Amino acid sequence: LVKGASKGEGLGNQFLGNIRECDAIIHVLRCFDNGNIVHVDGSVNPVRDKEIIDTELQLKDLETVENRIKKVEKLANVGGDKQAKIEYGVLKAYKDALEQGKSGRTVTFESDEEVAAAKNLFLLTTKPVLYVCNVDDASASTGNAYVETVREAIKDEDAELLIISAQTESDIAELETFEEKQMFLEDLGLKESGCNR
Repeated sequence: LVKGASKGEGLGNQFLGNIRECDAIIHVLRCFDNGNIVHVDGSVNPVRDKEIIDTELQLKDLETVENRIKKVEKLANVGGDKQAKIEYGVLKAYKDALEQGKSGRTVTFESDEEVAAAKNLFLLTTKPVLYVCNVDDASASTGNAYVETVREAIKDEDAELLIISAQTESDIAELETFEEKQMFLEDLGLKESGCNR
């Protein structure tokens, strides 16, 4: 997913459509330095990478919300339709958050009717998110400064964070016995693989 996806760049709408079908998002962020592996934006900055994706998903949701508001506004205000009034209130709450650069999951609702109306919108930014910080082997058990910048950036989100070393996971997968895998993990100060966690 690239900058401009909400306007059709890269895989654009096709990819955003695929996300709409998902139950949750696992967002893998590069949190390691390696001169041999070039970053698409030329430097390692996981918070910037996270925000690029957030912005694209938020822009798509804002478009969805604004289109839906046009459809229910009259029903809510003129027709006296109770369901439309509830949905309109939910849409306005999402619109306010999205226009402030916040994701839909930062908005909470009180009544069962509001919760149901919110769920029926299938917004991209209301899906549960797990941020996976991909670190170097040495940082697999403790994390690093990049991980801490991500932790700070997501503190107000209803999201989880997991530290994993894709290189370590690859090495573990090549070992044949459980004992070999456990010894390898212990050498790195880990109790279990990131995939298991």
